[in-house]
Amino acid sequence: MPSVWAVRPLLSWSSQSHLPIGVDLGAYPGRVLKEKLRSDLTTAMKARDQVRVATLRMALTAVTNAETAGTEHHDLSDDEVMTVLVRETKKRRESAEAFDGAGRAELADRERAEEQVLAEYLPQPLTDDELTALVAAAIAETGAEGPRQMGQVMKVVQPQVGSRADGKRVSSEVKRQLSS
Repeated sequence: MPSVWAVRPLLSWSSQSHLPIGVDLGAYPGRVLKEKLRSDLTTAMKARDQVRVATLRMALTAVTNAETAGTEHHDLSDDEVMTVLVRETKKRRESAEAFDGAGRAELADRERAEEQVLAEYLPQPLTDDELTALVAAAIAETGAEGPRQMGQVMKVVQPQVGSRADGKRVSSEVKRQLSS
């Protein structure tokens, strides 16, 4: 009688991901970013990069918390993971400002270093010219003529901008263009 292992070979696991070797991540559309975070965490641990390790662990914990929030567990898509990373980046920025205000420069520097690690996973931010063009196109599309119609313009612009620009920045550009 053949051994069980001869009939059903063991799956070999990659050290770079939590999927078996040979499994194409393309077969899991929208689930690549979380695996990249895990892979980069392993690399950072091997390199003994403490800031990167702490930051990636924090990011993966935030992703896991988002997955388990609510009544049932669900895997986040790449867009949802990106939203979590944007939120965590914003927290780091605000914490650094608070630490600066309290005279805690070393903690502020640590928060900025974490923010830079997270920024590597975010899309390139919109330039001022790109944002101006998007807002102008949205104003033309909606036919908005004054600040009272800012909400209509924001509804059109926000999905196009996504996580590439801070909401405050988008809002101030819409106000500026509608006021002139």
